Amino acid sequence: MSAISVQHLSRWWGATRAVDDISFEAAAGKMLVLLGPSGCGKSTTLRLIAGLEAATSGRILIGGVDVTHLPPAERRLSMVFQSYALFPHLSVAENIVFGLRVRNVPRLERAARLGRTAELLGLGALLDRKPSQLSGGQQQRVALGRAIIAETAVCLMDEPLSNLDAQLRHDMRREIRGIQQKLGITMVYVTHDQTEAMSMADQVILLRDGRVEQDAPPAELYARPASVFAARFIGTPPMNILSLADSPGGAVIAGTAGPVVLPGRGAGLSLGVRPEDIRLGPAGGLGATVTAVEYLGADSILSCAAGTQSLAVRVPGRVDLSPGATVHLYWSKDAVHIFDPERGGERA
Repeated sequence: MSAISVQHLSRWWGATRAVDDISFEAAAGKMLVLLGPSGCGKSTTLRLIAGLEAATSGRILIGGVDVTHLPPAERRLSMVFQSYALFPHLSVAENIVFGLRVRNVPRLERAARLGRTAELLGLGALLDRKPSQLSGGQQQRVALGRAIIAETAVCLMDEPLSNLDAQLRHDMRREIRGIQQKLGITMVYVTHDQTEAMSMADQVILLRDGRVEQDAPPAELYARPASVFAARFIGTPPMNILSLADSPGGAVIAGTAGPVVLPGRGAGLSLGVRPEDIRLGPAGGLGATVTAVEYLGADSILSCAAGTQSLAVRVPGRVDLSPGATVHLYWSKDAVHIFDPERGGERA
């Protein structure tokens, strides 16, 4: 197993800072997910680790060895891309062992590794088929098999599930995570999908504009977001961010007469509360008007207006409410997050 250490890494193209002085550690045998919106630098970071891009500055260590200036072939890692990149004229077996053949691995060793990999991925019955005869999920398994058969301690994955439908993505998330844990591979996985990050990762690096917004385990990323950006990137619907105003009794939601939601002064600050932490109750809570209702089966999402601000509420099951209805909203003080817009939305 090999830990990965990224130290003050940057990649610039002229004035464009695709990756801007980022540092993080991927523990040996663990799964680290690089998460963020399009253009945040996550795929560039992965390509820098792989050696497919040259760093402008900074260092990359794998297993304690500085690989910053080594070519990809000398970094002892495997990679799975968004495109499966399977050779259409080769069988499944030939696609999986292709890299071993190029490296002149002996035939008996290739056969032994192929057997282990096919058994692990459930590809035994498909080895003689061509890629055109496979489903999307099966093609993804072949691409994964090509990385696993290399038996490297580090595997990099660049949005490998983005071409699959929702059910296949769900199945492959569990499969990839199970394989990573079983083999003890150090895996760095790129995605824009918060569900993949939260369900698969040991550690999440949330990127924004080429910089690290937050480095935390999934549970901490959800429970204690470092900024408004982090708070709203994780969660469906995203966290409600409400401006505060001062009143004689304490801070209230701006545009409303109360109730007090925070002791002391609140003007200039923002209050965050997740939709699932809000409950409906009797008069006395934050008065709001329902503007839309979405029934999702297990729960419903209410879109509400409180004064001049909008917020979402997630409630269990089906609710007998229509747009225009008045509701009263409550949440516990433990569910409250305070952010400071003057400090870039950082946690206050």
